[in-house]
Amino acid sequence: MYRTYFQVRKMSSIPENLRDILQKVSTSYESAPTERKAKSSPRLVAVSKTKPVEMIIEAYDEGQRHFGENYIQEIKEKSAHPEILSKCPEIKWHFIGNCQSNKANALMKCPNLSVVETVTSKKLAGLLNKQAAERQVSVMVQINTSGEENKNGLDPVEGVDCAKFIQEECSNLSLMGLMTIGNLGNSMKANTEGDNPDFSALRQVRGDVAKALNLEEDSLELSMGMSNDFEEAIRMGSTNVRVGSSIFGARSYPKPAAPAADAKPAVTAAEQNLTDNLEKVNISS
Repeated sequence: MYRTYFQVRKMSSIPENLRDILQKVSTSYESAPTERKAKSSPRLVAVSKTKPVEMIIEAYDEGQRHFGENYIQEIKEKSAHPEILSKCPEIKWHFIGNCQSNKANALMKCPNLSVVETVTSKKLAGLLNKQAAERQVSVMVQINTSGEENKNGLDPVEGVDCAKFIQEECSNLSLMGLMTIGNLGNSMKANTEGDNPDFSALRQVRGDVAKALNLEEDSLELSMGMSNDFEEAIRMGSTNVRVGSSIFGARSYPKPAAPAADAKPAVTAAEQNLTDNLEKVNISS
């Protein structure tokens, strides 16, 4: 499922990359407007999907503790890996991908699972709560702030309702906050045209959730910002950023088997480019 350490190690310097990202996180936080910045410097979640356990251990040895995975099978394998268990006793796993209902049990059994950032329904929340078996796990409600059909997440009204359900009905889950995958184009425009509306929208939903649950707004975290827009997200008050390729290097996925010489191509180049672009915006990284 993921590449070997020696296939990818030569392409990146994890200690240097981590220091660079952490410095950017710190700089972005210090320069953020006072009225919007988080109470403390945002948490960095190192997204290690498709990367070998050796690279995770290397990042852990540099002081990194929070790691994110997108796929149930991958977090299941990595979290239970003997070397991870022995060499990374304080590791904290964040699940940041889509969790199907029939995978809830497998997810909740993962050792050192700390946060599920992608709760997208009351049904899923209820299943996670049931499978937690009195083990307290933090969760975030994923909001589709950009309204893009190819992205997971609830609309703002549904998000408030789901958060209320978690707070009132799920005793094994701790409502940590809200998560979104913003539109990268909006973040790029924000450099010259103002705030990213997706991040602003998540702040608004947080206010609505806090009001509905009689909570202080800053008691709810905001997970927003990835490799290409985490600095803008921090400026907008993010408390949790998810960075992968900027730390571990570009990801490489298995190539499909070559078709027979006389076979008609199943997917055109244009169709593949569209699929690749959709995947980039639909998966946290």
